[in-house]
Amino acid sequence: MNVLNYSQLEEKSNEELFALYKETGSQEVKQELTMRYVYIVRSIAYQMREMYNDFMQTDDIVNEGVIEIMRAIDRYDESKDNKFETFISRRIRGMVIDMMRKNDWLPRNFHKDSRSIETATVELNNRLGRAPTDEELADYLNMNVKKLQKIQRMSNMVNVLSLDMTYDEGNETLLQIPSEDHSTQPEFSFMQKENVRALTEAIESLQEKEKLVISLYYVEELNMNQIAEVMEVSQPRVSQLHSIAIRKLRKYMGEHGED
Repeated sequence: MNVLNYSQLEEKSNEELFALYKETGSQEVKQELTMRYVYIVRSIAYQMREMYNDFMQTDDIVNEGVIEIMRAIDRYDESKDNKFETFISRRIRGMVIDMMRKNDWLPRNFHKDSRSIETATVELNNRLGRAPTDEELADYLNMNVKKLQKIQRMSNMVNVLSLDMTYDEGNETLLQIPSEDHSTQPEFSFMQKENVRALTEAIESLQEKEKLVISLYYVEELNMNQIAEVMEVSQPRVSQLHSIAIRKLRKYMGEHGED
């Protein structure tokens, strides 16, 4: 079959291009398909930028993402997988997480400092009868406020990584905050029904503001600053609500989830 020229390829739908590539293996067709899906890489890189800004550039994510799209085009099977947009979005998110892990991005003593902040938050909350401010936490821990806030941001990143579904050589993690349309998340096929039920119950057990943060972050995919604007609270307060909600979800799943 003769290779179509650029203008002819441009007129084809994505579905037609996939069929044509499957039939011919044309690199021109593959390149056209790749370019059509680069916007997904850029979108995900933008959504996750708060996680990697300190140690990676967005251009690095996009460059690796283009390569991942090309691999995904070869592996995609429309008879087995969901829409290609869903298929590649999942792979790009996993790719970003893998890049972060390989960059050894957590500072020394992070886990110790994070536990200290969690403990102090609970103690001050009990003492004050309300959530402590960052200044109160920093003073209680004899810690610089900027350092405290940086550790809180990193804690949120770690929580996202631990809850995000990744496919590392077939090794699936369990927890994924469900979207309103489970059909768009094929990863749920790896979960036992008991775990889905337990996670749903766990989310329902949260306080209203905690549920709202979880919904805005994982379903609507807003960042912390955007959530703060929606809820009309400070960004540190959103981070605090997120951390509290994640702890509660983990505790609930540990007690009620199926192994």
